[in-house]
Amino acid sequence: MIRRLFRRSAPDALSPEDQLAAAQFGAMLTAVRNPQPWTPGRAQDIAVLVGPFVERAHPRPGDDHGPDLIAVALVHPDAPHGLQLGYAGRGWLRCKTTAILGAWQPAYALLTHAAAGLPLPDDVGMAPAHYALYIEARRRDDSRNGCTLLRLGPYTQTRHAQQDHDRLTAALDGQETILVPGHRVSVRYAPFDVSDHQRFVDPYEADAVALLDVVFAGTSA
Repeated sequence: MIRRLFRRSAPDALSPEDQLAAAQFGAMLTAVRNPQPWTPGRAQDIAVLVGPFVERAHPRPGDDHGPDLIAVALVHPDAPHGLQLGYAGRGWLRCKTTAILGAWQPAYALLTHAAAGLPLPDDVGMAPAHYALYIEARRRDDSRNGCTLLRLGPYTQTRHAQQDHDRLTAALDGQETILVPGHRVSVRYAPFDVSDHQRFVDPYEADAVALLDVVFAGTSA
């Protein structure tokens, strides 16, 4: 990915430019051979594999603890300055933890699409991290105590999530404070929690209102 050949300014001597390039190349090799551990929950950028390249990614706060998947946004290696080459506007993506090299190190910049003068490909090997609906029961004493009764997601289109949100809200109308004694039941629209994806029900495989009925049938049994 380093296209320029070293130019000799004198026999057995490197120009200052070539010395800098050699130092950067050496730092990159050291970073690849000795990746720095990444710990979830520290708002720390990570290095991820995108094909044969390495890219900088920003984990979504609160959604970076999954054993097999986390949510990330790909960012230009010179972030927050570089917005070109297709790094902006991709939103949150589902990243396999096996694609994570470790914490981001500036030396990885040489291995990015940007360093090669290439745009990010349309397919980076990560599906969108989309949105979800959370049906929650919260205590009516103005505290935040309560629980999540049902998680629906991921929705591949926001309009689908909005449609189910409206249908579920209509189904709960007049019953919000009756279904779970001492609690108010509501529907919350929020990002799909990739780290806990196994706790969600696929909204495209069953009717949302029917699922809600099943949940409340179980709580009253």
